Amino acid sequence: MIFPFAQIRYAAALFVFTAALSGLHAQQPDTGQQQTAPKAPLAAPQVIFSRSIDENGETTTKAGPAANPNVHMTAAPIAQDSERQAATFTDFDMDVRLRPAAHEIAVRALITVRNDGKSPLARIPLQLSSSLNWERIRIAGKDAAFQVATLNSDADHTGQLHEAAVPLAAPLAPGATVQMDVTYSGTIIANAQRLLTIGTPTDLALHSDWDQIDIDFTGLRGFGNVVWYPVSSVPVILGDGARLFDEMGEHKLRLSSAQFRLRLTVEYSHGQAPSIALVNGHPVQLAVTDAGAGNAEVASVATAQTDRTTLGFDAPSIFVANRKQHPGTNLTAWTTLDNEVNVQFWTQAATEVTPFLQEWLGQRPRAQLTLLDLPDPEDAPYETGALLVTRLRDADAEQIKGVLAHALTHAWVQSPRAWLSEGVAHFMGTLWIEKQQGREKAVTALEAGRQALALAEPESPGHGDGQPLDQAISPVYYRSKATYVLWMLRGIEGDATLSAALRAYDPAKDIGNSSRPSQFEALLETAGARHNLSWFFADWVDADKGLPDLTVESAFPSPAESGNWLVAVNLANTGYVEAEVPVTVRNDSSTVTQSVRVPARGKASQRIIIQGKPTEVQVNDGTTPETQASVHVVKLEDATATKPAEIP
Repeated sequence: MIFPFAQIRYAAALFVFTAALSGLHAQQPDTGQQQTAPKAPLAAPQVIFSRSIDENGETTTKAGPAANPNVHMTAAPIAQDSERQAATFTDFDMDVRLRPAAHEIAVRALITVRNDGKSPLARIPLQLSSSLNWERIRIAGKDAAFQVATLNSDADHTGQLHEAAVPLAAPLAPGATVQMDVTYSGTIIANAQRLLTIGTPTDLALHSDWDQIDIDFTGLRGFGNVVWYPVSSVPVILGDGARLFDEMGEHKLRLSSAQFRLRLTVEYSHGQAPSIALVNGHPVQLAVTDAGAGNAEVASVATAQTDRTTLGFDAPSIFVANRKQHPGTNLTAWTTLDNEVNVQFWTQAATEVTPFLQEWLGQRPRAQLTLLDLPDPEDAPYETGALLVTRLRDADAEQIKGVLAHALTHAWVQSPRAWLSEGVAHFMGTLWIEKQQGREKAVTALEAGRQALALAEPESPGHGDGQPLDQAISPVYYRSKATYVLWMLRGIEGDATLSAALRAYDPAKDIGNSSRPSQFEALLETAGARHNLSWFFADWVDADKGLPDLTVESAFPSPAESGNWLVAVNLANTGYVEAEVPVTVRNDSSTVTQSVRVPARGKASQRIIIQGKPTEVQVNDGTTPETQASVHVVKLEDATATKPAEIP
């Protein structure tokens, strides 16, 4: 997802897709079409909003009176962070009713919560957006009396959450689960309080936090934007480094194995039926029942439902809109009625990008990409899975193709593992840059994310927490580092092997699969000539050992027989992760490249033969991330040798 906050240090991690979207979003010429009126400024909030918080990120606030005698409003939260971290949601079975004309949502849900902590839980903390109110919570068929407090957290666009602390009849043992029947409701309108609080200009804030329920467009992006479903999270504040983004990643990782089912009912007036609904990024079929123009007392309704599915690394989301359908190659675009001209640029770009994706990923995608037109041309784009929500504007053709090279990849490769889902999409985006602009431009795109990655990585194992790629929660890992990992695998195994593994990958066989080797690793080993990649996955995917730090200790050229020269290259790696890098010897007419594995905290030597006197040695080509520069060049013009070397 895209946030236009320059101060957030992980922004560099979104170096391919985000840059393309942001450029497309911000640099468009005036088309002469009527622009959507700016959103109205927020009304003054009824609850005092304070940034004076304790070490747990909590605050004392006041709320309105509770309607249910079992619901007791408290001045301060009573749940502890240890309880919030222990509560893991494993199942959602939800009935959601929307009244767009009134911006209202009403929900009844059966949720299952597991205690993933080390101690029994005497209560379960449940959180919602502060614009929603808890009405009733039942456990084992009995109403629970519970306390509700308001706490500061920028996981929601209002900057606050309503937290219910639900006591249990008996403590929930570690590993045990409890099912809860919860009911809540409220209104969701565009609200950018969290961004306004840190000084973001009003217009920019509202174009970023556009989540709302409305007649023409409803967009509820979930945790990190608007908390419309029950969660349990540690309060986080924008501006505190990358904590919000880490908490968003942690939330998605904890829900990745959860089961999810939703039944949706949308009330609407005659003639205002929605035409498209998406749940968790997937289109769902709408059944429309129109009461007719003469029956004002009976609401018209549109209904939809999903099968029970595993969430994967995505926050639950709902989109409902009145849009016009435009089919394209491997995608369907849904546009506002005043934006039908521009959609042809996007469908044409998809047609031109598809052959490139087919070469790498196979003839048919697993799903269709959905493009959903945002109501305001300035609204920030958003993606989840095979759904891209953005204003479909006229733009440079190559820019649109770059965006779709990334977005369409999600239609081909859908994985419960974030590093594969996001990493492959970013990888294909850089390959598209390579195809259109050359390898140097692609490596430059990679380099744009390396510095943020180097800052995030621990200096050594045990020196910092780090994030094993397979359990990563930060974009700098599951996007930037994952893209590098795929480039390295491309260098180790070759295009054909990597393509074969991506084509054969089956996400259904990867859900909840923790076996070693992983499915993707096994596919690479089966398809390639090198049948043991355990060393690579152990250091780069299964554990986080930081980045390599390579140096060229020496490079000795020696004349050999028949005009050949032998170059002895000695390398050292002061990092804690093993790396295989290309070593290239050049002269004016020839180039020879060989791969060299340099062990962690170790050294390696390689002798390379080249026809003619060598002038330069290069170690690494920018596709293996290092703590410092990722390209090392040694000039050999002044090197001399008096004794011919023996060719091995």
